[in-house]
Amino acid sequence: MSAADSRDRFLALLAAAVHDGTLVKLTLGKHRGADATLENIFVRPVTLKAGPHLSFTWRHATRDIIKNHAPDAALALLGPHIGGDFLDAHLFTPAQTAQLENRADGTARLSIKMAANAPAPAVEHHDRAKDHLVPADAPWLRALGVTNDHGQPREGMAGKFRQIQKFTELLAHLLVEAGLLPADADAPFTLADMGCGKGYLTFALAAHLGARASVTGVEARPELVALCNRIAGDNHLANLRFAAGDIASTPLADVGALVALHACDTATDDALAKGLVAGARLLVVSPCCQKELRPQLAAPAVLADALSHGIFQERQAEFVTDALRAMLLEWAGYRTKVIEFISTEHTAKNLMLAAIKTTPSPGGTRDPGSALAGRIRAFAAFYGIRRQRLAEHLGFSLTA
Repeated sequence: MSAADSRDRFLALLAAAVHDGTLVKLTLGKHRGADATLENIFVRPVTLKAGPHLSFTWRHATRDIIKNHAPDAALALLGPHIGGDFLDAHLFTPAQTAQLENRADGTARLSIKMAANAPAPAVEHHDRAKDHLVPADAPWLRALGVTNDHGQPREGMAGKFRQIQKFTELLAHLLVEAGLLPADADAPFTLADMGCGKGYLTFALAAHLGARASVTGVEARPELVALCNRIAGDNHLANLRFAAGDIASTPLADVGALVALHACDTATDDALAKGLVAGARLLVVSPCCQKELRPQLAAPAVLADALSHGIFQERQAEFVTDALRAMLLEWAGYRTKVIEFISTEHTAKNLMLAAIKTTPSPGGTRDPGSALAGRIRAFAAFYGIRRQRLAEHLGFSLTA
């Protein structure tokens, strides 16, 4: 059988498996196309509300891309890849396994093996209710414009929906680690979300925690505060309220956990300082626009050439700023973690800094002469940093 005949026979077997519902999976390997990062394509059947589809997983060296296609569109998409960009193709059905091997010399071999006890096609139902901490059909998600009447993310909001789910999952674990969960529902802890914007994540936390926490969102724009308070009331979230104010001037007291996501530049430091003064057991920030230290950066000789490029200087300023914050929080009596908030596919601002209190009182270990204090000053001196907002809040001299 010629290479063309082998390929045509394989494609016919694939089309038959797709149309009669017997496809278990399809695997394409030995990639030779233009994209050097692409390694494999994996295809399996799924059932959506729109009907049967094929789910493609494009396996790259450092990431996977998943897309769903209707059957005919999927077959049209696969055609050029089979025997084209991919030399090997494996087709699995309950009755048989077919393998198409294309060789560099232009020849091909099709082998078909009948299966004695093969599994039935495993069709995934992607539109079934998933085990999310925040249910997709939550009415407040719809009121905020994240989902539609069917509980599905609106166009352009799928990334935000995943972000809400990921953040709630991360915070739930951190609250347990900080000893705030499980909590006595009759004496809930207080959680403050500083600079909460439209409150997507504030609502998620309040809905997930329920009576275990009193949640307050602080936002400078009064129109957003009014909108969020109305939605909270409409959805009977009695543990949630929003207040107008900015991070620097809003008073806080007896806060169990403080959150500040994407607070610009030194507003992140102001939020951390608020939490420290309030004795928060958990501080969670996702820094944004770290501009304060960039004018101060005095590149050491070994880094001078690299930091002559603006983009490297910007990234270095981000690193130095957040590394200093982490070390200063350690000095103030917290154990810090640096976490990837969510894939950079959904947001470039994906670094999360979490600090869990380890001392009985705020700043219980603040010794200006400690070994850690010395290492912080040495780090700052290496980059020529003489002042930083969180250090000033803490009364920590970077140059002493």
